[in-house]
Amino acid sequence: MFWDPANYRHRAFREGMLDTLKVSPGIWAWGLMTGVAMVQAGLGTEASVWMTLIVYGGSAQLAATPLWAAAAPPWVILATAFCVNLRFVVFSLHMRAYMMAWPRWQRLCIGYLVADLNYVQFVQRHPQPARDPAGQRAEMAYLCGNCFLAWLGWQVASLLGIALASLVPTEWGLGFAGVLALVGILCSLTQTRWRAFALVVSGVAAVAAFALPLRLNIVVAIAAAVAVCLLLEQTPWGKKAAP
Repeated sequence: MFWDPANYRHRAFREGMLDTLKVSPGIWAWGLMTGVAMVQAGLGTEASVWMTLIVYGGSAQLAATPLWAAAAPPWVILATAFCVNLRFVVFSLHMRAYMMAWPRWQRLCIGYLVADLNYVQFVQRHPQPARDPAGQRAEMAYLCGNCFLAWLGWQVASLLGIALASLVPTEWGLGFAGVLALVGILCSLTQTRWRAFALVVSGVAAVAAFALPLRLNIVVAIAAAVAVCLLLEQTPWGKKAAP
């Protein structure tokens, strides 16, 4: 990983970092807002620090925080975080062909560090897995540089938000900044017609089920988007519209 000189001395490591810089403002805004939100929701400083360091998942943290503050049952919190992070199963399946050349401990480490934008930038940079050792090294070096800077920026911003939570007034609109960051990430991921359609379905379902307790409308939105898209894929229109 990062302590392997062959990775961080490789030119692709710096290229990965430079690509991360292009999207870093959104990551910083999202991380700052998440740190503030966790403390103001009642998690406390220590629990918030441990959550951001261990979980390292902004969408899961934001989904779990209000449930935790509302004293929701643990199974509801875990189920919500699980559903929110289901997209990483798809990411993992796609990246398997790239990663199987590396030891398991490296795959586990990179699995913790890969976030949405890291995945997007990586597959854009490397549309097909390399077959030779030099190409595989370039892939891993790029991914390490890309993930490292994203992780560092997130942690610094989130920890800063935790430290400043009691001093930052809600009128500053950090919540709105976080929403804008999420919208930016959604737009970067919506690269096909099916993804755009799933986004619309999940948004409509989330609004329609907004009155459900414990933020269960999030679960409903995810389930609705997956179910509708799977059904439509089996229709002649769906097969024709598939990218």
